[in-house]
Amino acid sequence: MSAETDAPNDMLAAHPETAYFWGRVAGDGDCEDGCVTVRTTDEAAADRLAAIAGAERTDRRTVERNYAHDTSITRREDEYTVQILGPLAERASGALGLPFDGESGGYRLDPLTEYDRELLRGLVEACGTVCFKSDDDAVGLSFVHEDGSLLSTVQSLLDGIPVTAPYGEPSEASSGHWFGVDDAAVPAVGDWLYEGSEETGLFAPSRRRKLRKSIERVR
Repeated sequence: MSAETDAPNDMLAAHPETAYFWGRVAGDGDCEDGCVTVRTTDEAAADRLAAIAGAERTDRRTVERNYAHDTSITRREDEYTVQILGPLAERASGALGLPFDGESGGYRLDPLTEYDRELLRGLVEACGTVCFKSDDDAVGLSFVHEDGSLLSTVQSLLDGIPVTAPYGEPSEASSGHWFGVDDAAVPAVGDWLYEGSEETGLFAPSRRRKLRKSIERVR
């Protein structure tokens, strides 16, 4: 499916689009009775996510967001909320192990791992943090989430990609838990992550731009 075509016929079948979509939901979304919600700070990504799922509603508002590693630091930015109404949330919880109505989930994302690049890209854009470390002349890539079991799932996905992606042990963060990919591996991981993204449109332009510019600075 290209960026211009309609939503997949089955949102729980394995496609690049569904892998990206559920990665975004797992990292920064909710499955509740009658509604799937996914959040993003990138307008183009919001439009793409809405098109994939045939969303009934997309809202925009300016919010105070906590810095992932230190919730005492906040920043103001636009947030776009995409909502899909109906029974999809409950179906996704059963099929993919996503948390439902506040209950913990098992994150059984194996049905989507055929498209691990898009799945991981969605997770990176939803709960990943990219930073340029000027003192070390390196790029940092970390994952932060309140649910440590999701981070274990991300680590399992990193173990299976065709580039070497070692990572550290999870630690506590003020917003939950986090772990980082080894700095030396981030350029190769970043290149692989966004390979082919221009053709599909399955990416947040602001997130891709930040990662690529950071990688260019260390090469």
